[in-house]
Amino acid sequence: MGIQIDVVASYPINDEIERVLGLAEAVGEPVTVTFMWEGREEAERAVLVPAATLALWEHWAPTAYPKSDTGDESRAAAEEPELAHPAEFGPFTLFRRRDGGRTAVARKGVVVAELLDPDEAYWLQESARNVRQGFMDPKQKAAFEEFLARQASVDER
Repeated sequence: MGIQIDVVASYPINDEIERVLGLAEAVGEPVTVTFMWEGREEAERAVLVPAATLALWEHWAPTAYPKSDTGDESRAAAEEPELAHPAEFGPFTLFRRRDGGRTAVARKGVVVAELLDPDEAYWLQESARNVRQGFMDPKQKAAFEEFLARQASVDER
């Protein structure tokens, strides 16, 4: 899916986050990112999806991403969502949702991308692709019906 980039992210004094956000915005493709936050033992993987791409996926995806029932509730109950001010990285501001899900990335007050869980990003992309491939716009459908109407029946062949 998209481009894979590993980023070692530290506090805003480092402009790595600004660069990767700028890259995702410039290429207009999802960028898989691994964050190695200072002070944390585990790496955090996410997919940075440009806002226009995410809007397209969400338009075509038939429903919302299904929540996993495999113990995520017990983990979520143990971990209270962190309450923090938005994190600023150069011209970008990250707004993490309190439910621990997506993180919106804004520049000058406009959301330009979102950080999604890799499984959710993959599911959205595949669901949108599958629905879109089965869709015909009205003009295309009318042309196809006209084409079929002109075809000889199997008995006439």
